Amino acid sequence: MSRCEVCENEYDKAFQIMMPEETQAHTFDSFECAVHALAPTCAHCGCKIIGHGVESGGGYYCCANCANLVGVAGLRDRM
Repeated sequence: MSRCEVCENEYDKAFQIMMPEETQAHTFDSFECAVHALAPTCAHCGCKIIGHGVESGGGYYCCANCANLVGVAGLRDRM
């Protein structure tokens, strides 16, 4: 059995995710733990970005409105 790196639960159905430019896989027992550990965080509101966010100047935002609120202009949400 593998151990989740977030909650430390040992689980026979754990899975691994390889991230670009990392040499070791991350191990999780649920998608919830994977999102908690790997999803980017909105630079404005702090929520985890699990859908189509927007990016500008190295910053990640959950939506164009959050980007606009911190002064990033010209971004549009994906439809």
